[in-house]
Amino acid sequence: MSFLGLAFLGLHDVFAWIMTLTNAAAGVWGTAAHWKEQLRRRELWYLVIVAQVTVAIQVLLGVLVLQVDGLEVQQLHVVYGFVALATIGILYSYRQQIMQWQYLLYGGGCLFLMGLGIRGMFLDTP
Repeated sequence: MSFLGLAFLGLHDVFAWIMTLTNAAAGVWGTAAHWKEQLRRRELWYLVIVAQVTVAIQVLLGVLVLQVDGLEVQQLHVVYGFVALATIGILYSYRQQIMQWQYLLYGGGCLFLMGLGIRGMFLDTP
């Protein structure tokens, strides 16, 4: 494996934790905000945006790892990345239709993204 490939792989491994933990925090906060009005703060939406951007960065790092050295990984690992990106689009597309449930939508969605991150980290990959 090349130096660049190892660098991207290391970033991908470290960033998996960042992605998972930010989505966990946004998911717990968003879900709790459904029941506790005082938790419905603008900062929650900033955290959701950061958490979802981390998903896009993580997928980009994964693609770079594959492109630099042409590694073979389990297809399920790749599927998790694309499902995570699709999840962000689905969450965004439903935000207006179920406005009264938006905190549960984003809370549950971020917890789902957290779960994808955890599952992706524990697959056998290079």
